[in-house]
Amino acid sequence: MRNSKKLALARLVPLCLFICAGQSGARASEGDTIRKQADDVNKHIAAQYDQLEALYKHLHTHPELSLHEVQTAARLAKEIRALGFEATEKVGGTGIVAVLKNGPGPVVLVRTDMDALPVVERTGLPYASTVHARDRSDHEVGVMHACGHDMHMTCWLGTARVLSEMKDRWQGTLVFIGQPAEEIGLGARHMLADGLFARFPRPDYCLMLHCNSFVPYGSIAFSDGAALANAGAVEIIVNGRGGHGAAPHATVDPVVLASRIVLDLQTLVSRETNPTDPAVVTVGSIHGGTKGNIIPSKVTLQLTVRSTKDSVHRHLLDGIRRIAEADARGANAPPPEVTIDSEDFTPALVNDSKLTRRIAGTFNEVLGADKVLERPPVLGADDFARYGREGIPIFMYSLGTVPPDRVAQAEKGTGAPLPSLHSDLYYPIPEPSIKTGVLTMSMAVLTLLGK
Repeated sequence: MRNSKKLALARLVPLCLFICAGQSGARASEGDTIRKQADDVNKHIAAQYDQLEALYKHLHTHPELSLHEVQTAARLAKEIRALGFEATEKVGGTGIVAVLKNGPGPVVLVRTDMDALPVVERTGLPYASTVHARDRSDHEVGVMHACGHDMHMTCWLGTARVLSEMKDRWQGTLVFIGQPAEEIGLGARHMLADGLFARFPRPDYCLMLHCNSFVPYGSIAFSDGAALANAGAVEIIVNGRGGHGAAPHATVDPVVLASRIVLDLQTLVSRETNPTDPAVVTVGSIHGGTKGNIIPSKVTLQLTVRSTKDSVHRHLLDGIRRIAEADARGANAPPPEVTIDSEDFTPALVNDSKLTRRIAGTFNEVLGADKVLERPPVLGADDFARYGREGIPIFMYSLGTVPPDRVAQAEKGTGAPLPSLHSDLYYPIPEPSIKTGVLTMSMAVLTLLGK
């Protein structure tokens, strides 16, 4: 009996070694295939790079505000039609949907956003924006691609070019969409309401990249699962009773009341929210009064509210109303007007874990594991999340856009702080940011559609 067990074990050990060696060899072979394919993608990128950088600088110089991306959409539609895509314009307003079919297989959607921000650019770039326009409140504002959407569009079109030139390497259907109004949280909603998933092939996967102003170029960052927060907008009109600044006792001062409300709102996060649940209540705009010796009759506060859980978001909104009303009663002031903008709401973005790990594995082979960074969720927001709420696996990753030495110096405190997205000083470095963006997105799609 013992001899039989020994014999069986002796036979089993080499069999296990053979199987393990086979699995290791298969993984190595797969890695070789991915890297070879990446080399081919890089050749296509190199051949078109000058055109892509010229497009990027054109888009940076000619930004358009949310819901006004007319010239931007027309340019993208023209460019992608030339690659053989069937492009439909004016989807959800100024959105475009471009479809390229290449036999049976999955459907992959690649999204770019197109809108810019009401920011006066101060980068000093030779191709800096000098555009001015009227915003939704009819105020004249500067316009700038301070969130990198110009880089997103360039990588989107570069990826479309690569894949159209490598049709022998994949099969399935590409749906490339240019989405308007991401910055105000309306674009995805408008495109879905206009039949994005009914009029066009319904995707099996949705992909997007986004610039990151704190990650070195040549690298990417991603989150497995929760990636971005939900975001809502609230306006509070604080009512008072105006009068002379020399006689405050004869007034109800809404400036003092508004100041009290701003401070009390901070307790919603510090004292009413579980410390393990990320949350932010920021008063980003406060307006009231015309002159130092006049107490106004009202002050307007505008807020952004961020969290990663719907339950926390509801609690914050309820608390904002409760605190504003209670402070007004305490000041013997008229009731405040609290408006929760249901249109300006973006749900939390959650990456599909299986899809994320699959593509992150490809990125490890293409860029090297040291340049594929996993990060915790952040409280930014993006309406790309709405495609995931339609029951489709989604994956968003961050594209590094800053010189590595600047990142290292900023982290050590020996260099200037890095400007964040939405800063009037932020801009991505075109090369190699464009090359890394096109390479990674092309390889992500080939991972899902490749033969």
